[in-house]
Amino acid sequence: MTDPSSASAPTAVPAPIAGNAGVPPPDVIPQHLVIMLPSTGEFDSRTYRIATACIARGHAVTVVARHKAGLPWREDHVVGFTLIRVLASAEDGMPLRPLVRGARVLVRRLASIMPSGLYRRLAIPLQIRSHRKNASRAAPRGDLVHGMAFMGIPVALTVGKRDGIPVVYDARDIHLDARNLARMVRPARWLLGRTERGWATAATRVISVNDAYADVLASRWPIERPLVVLNCSYRFTPPSPRRRLFHEALGLPDGEKVVLYHGGLFPWRGIEQLIEAIRDVPDATLVLMGYGVLEPTLRAWEADPAMGGRVRVMPAVPPAELHDWVAAADVAAMPIQGDTLNHRLTTPNKLFEAMAAGVPAVVSDLPGMSAIVRDADSGILVDPTDVAAIAAAIRQITTLTEAEWQAWRDRCVAAAHDRYNWETQVEKLLDEYTKLTGKRW
Repeated sequence: MTDPSSASAPTAVPAPIAGNAGVPPPDVIPQHLVIMLPSTGEFDSRTYRIATACIARGHAVTVVARHKAGLPWREDHVVGFTLIRVLASAEDGMPLRPLVRGARVLVRRLASIMPSGLYRRLAIPLQIRSHRKNASRAAPRGDLVHGMAFMGIPVALTVGKRDGIPVVYDARDIHLDARNLARMVRPARWLLGRTERGWATAATRVISVNDAYADVLASRWPIERPLVVLNCSYRFTPPSPRRRLFHEALGLPDGEKVVLYHGGLFPWRGIEQLIEAIRDVPDATLVLMGYGVLEPTLRAWEADPAMGGRVRVMPAVPPAELHDWVAAADVAAMPIQGDTLNHRLTTPNKLFEAMAAGVPAVVSDLPGMSAIVRDADSGILVDPTDVAAIAAAIRQITTLTEAEWQAWRDRCVAAAHDRYNWETQVEKLLDEYTKLTGKRW
């Protein structure tokens, strides 16, 4: 497969930032934001949007992320923020590690004999302990620290306590009802829920990504209702004529339609259903662009002769390039399964990215996403468990005339420019930062 970077890839130029028509308020006082991120920081769109917005107003931003082999320990991002990566591993997080000879061997031995899911769960507190220790050593002093997600907030609280500064908990999911945590036995879930409750109450302010999440979290924790900052994208004007980036990167025939799934390659995201559905969509290729635990399995699907080259896997692209790639698709597909409360109420980045890029979407008819899709007229709602319905919805879009497809694109972009955009959402966040530090962000 061709590396997308070799196929006329867009230049990684930061998105435009709008305050009031792109002009920061005159009373802004430059401050330093520190963001604690429980990932490598390569592809986190929400972090990128917050960082670029603050940089555009003259603030300094440092993102403290997790290190991974092959990545630099420190980067100066093109848009102006600094990315510092620190070690966050189970062996490094072992108590009394200097006294425990062979800590690495012990941890690897446990990993080899335990079921992978059980090991990952038991490793969480050790990874957090390692991350807290190393972030506290490496993070510069800031004016406010923003902790991302369940494994980012304890690190943020450690640095916030070190510096005596406000801490924001960005509860981007209902973590106790998401993925592996939702499937834990009741005593373990109770303990984790109690732990997260303590972190949330220790934070100066909690924010979340939609009203449904905010309502659930407010009912569980003795806190002010979380501030809602939607995962909207920057306003974007899709190029005309369309760039066929996927055709160039993958060598697709000129008339082939591209059905795009982009984001985390994880179970319960509807990827398996899309692979089945694409068989019944003539002249279309399913492109799975992202990263995650399913990648080896999806690579096997890609290589399976029975699929006839109808499934292609591509690596994730940086946030600054993402809209160009999404805009090159014909359909965006996100039949996320309603297996957990978190999924039923989710409003993922990809929903707003497709809208901003002007690409009609096939979306799960679940409470979180359906109201937005109906309001924006940005896609077709389907039962995410019904493969035939998913295929029919995709065909409905791929068989549109060019004029019909373009009209739909225009409706999506209009909704994104009017109300579903980051320029609007970030003002709420920066107003909250201002309340917390007492200085205008």
